[in-house]
Amino acid sequence: MATKRITKKQAAEIARMAEIVERLKTVYPDVVCALEWGGQHGGEWDFLLRESWKLLVMGRLSAQCTDARVNIVCRDLFETFPTVESMAEGNIEEIEAIVRPCGLYHTKARNIKDACRILVDDYGGIVPDDMDTLLALPGVGRKIANLLLGDIYKKGGVVTDTHCIRIMGRLGFYPETVKEPLKVERILTPLIPEAEQSDFCHRIVQFGRDTCMARGPMCETCPLQDLCKKRQAAINANK
Repeated sequence: MATKRITKKQAAEIARMAEIVERLKTVYPDVVCALEWGGQHGGEWDFLLRESWKLLVMGRLSAQCTDARVNIVCRDLFETFPTVESMAEGNIEEIEAIVRPCGLYHTKARNIKDACRILVDDYGGIVPDDMDTLLALPGVGRKIANLLLGDIYKKGGVVTDTHCIRIMGRLGFYPETVKEPLKVERILTPLIPEAEQSDFCHRIVQFGRDTCMARGPMCETCPLQDLCKKRQAAINANK
């Protein structure tokens, strides 16, 4: 089968992305997942698999909620329900009461309990390692699935959260009016090597918190300013 040729424009975008990946590696060499699920700093393979359900739970709770709040809430949640079996068998009202600060707590609590029940009944309490199976779990969309595949199984996957969508639009990889996560994922995935995708997304989250904020981005000291099409356009407009 013939290899699909890329255009000069595509090659230039791949090269620009490669430089962005390398610079963020320099700025954030030891980045980990912002969700403190127990395996974000690594560990033995068996331990990561046993704890994998916690990342699924936290990913679901993070919808329309900050990672910081999810981390706080899950300290109590995982103390009350320390195993996937206990979560699957947990009282739904008790789960709701704990996760209420994360918002949408009726739906999130039911999704969490039902997903954990499926993990216990069908997968030995372990999060599955393929996209289609993950998407069949209650409350799991592509963002959570990519997070799980990347952080647990090192399979890559671009997690198109709000930081990623905003920042990559600002950098000029697509118009800033593009907000659809799936569309952004399809644009970015071919540009980032699979082995880099998971850590890159974690670095983008940190970069979005301390430099490229939604309001008042620190463009003057940004390590990516010469690679940012929006920044360069603003400089050229002022000449």
